[in-house]
Amino acid sequence: MTVFRIALVAVLLVAPVFSSVGHGLQEGPSYQERDFLTRVRRLTIEGKRAGEGYWSPDGKRIVFQSEREPGNPFYQIYVLDLTSGDTRRISTGLGKTTCAFFRPGSDEIEFASTHADPKSKQLQDEELAIRASGKERRYSWDYDPEMDIYAYSEKSGALKRLTNARGYDAEGSYSPDGQWIVFSSMRSAYDHTLTGKEKKALDENPSNFAEIYVMRADGSQQTRLTNVFGYDGGPFFTADGKKIVWRRFDEQGLIADVWTMNPDGSDQRQITTFGSMSWAPYIHPSGAYFIFASNKLGFENFELFMVDAQGTKEPVRVTYSDGFDGLPVPSPDGKMLAWTSSRAGGSAGQLFLAQWNHEKALEALKNAPPRKPAKKS
Repeated sequence: MTVFRIALVAVLLVAPVFSSVGHGLQEGPSYQERDFLTRVRRLTIEGKRAGEGYWSPDGKRIVFQSEREPGNPFYQIYVLDLTSGDTRRISTGLGKTTCAFFRPGSDEIEFASTHADPKSKQLQDEELAIRASGKERRYSWDYDPEMDIYAYSEKSGALKRLTNARGYDAEGSYSPDGQWIVFSSMRSAYDHTLTGKEKKALDENPSNFAEIYVMRADGSQQTRLTNVFGYDGGPFFTADGKKIVWRRFDEQGLIADVWTMNPDGSDQRQITTFGSMSWAPYIHPSGAYFIFASNKLGFENFELFMVDAQGTKEPVRVTYSDGFDGLPVPSPDGKMLAWTSSRAGGSAGQLFLAQWNHEKALEALKNAPPRKPAKKS
């Protein structure tokens, strides 16, 4: 197991601050980033990019993905100790990985990986050759059909495979009691003979086949919860375990909104009608609101927003920094926020950490205007 050392940089980063007035996002009192986030600091330095940081139940560690392995240009999974700054890899180092999550009440961490694919090393070498040639390619997510979900034991180092269906299985997270995993899967693109329309959709945008599933923590009882053409993904249980929150894209893959449902798939409700790509929603431990990312202010300018858990109000803007701010995750005590941002410069994201002002968030949500109805197409 490879061990790294990450310096926890406690330098205050001053982001550009603008008023939300004039953007049509909020009526009444306006807020700035520093109203919600203070002591902003960068957590990760090594590698080309890092992101998707999720807290351990005790709030002392974060598991995340990063591109930093020699000989492998793709993400691998690491655990960062916030006290010591020590970082260790827990994935195999082979293939692609994503979406790790600590299992409450256990030594296990789940994540998705393609390391069992015999072509993993070949794909790594091909990607390295492209990068070495100097060719620049726009970064895009790869819905590798060989991606499956595994559970890693921190005590024994054993890796147990939980899914084995053809198609992308990833974006998993545990329920608060550690007994269930909710995840996204594209297996429906491979479990039957596709129609002509479906074949075209798979070639043009395979994410349209993504649906939300739930399974026991041991991989049993895999059950489909959604059945709408368009990318359903990024699911998480709420802090009380009574709801699942996720984001649903339209068929064009340009508009997404935040949705909630019961763990059995019933009572599916749309929380936002923001008219933009709104995704990566995560509940604050108080249960009062979700924090999510959206490009409401420009196609490539993702900012963090928050919305009340019932979706009765318009979202409130949280971050004010050019580029990418996304994948927000509050700490278990609700006092801090970890997220992925490109604010340090360049296009690639790294992990950031800040103090979170819950009281100011409640105030801003109370002052937010009622949610506008969805526009009819």
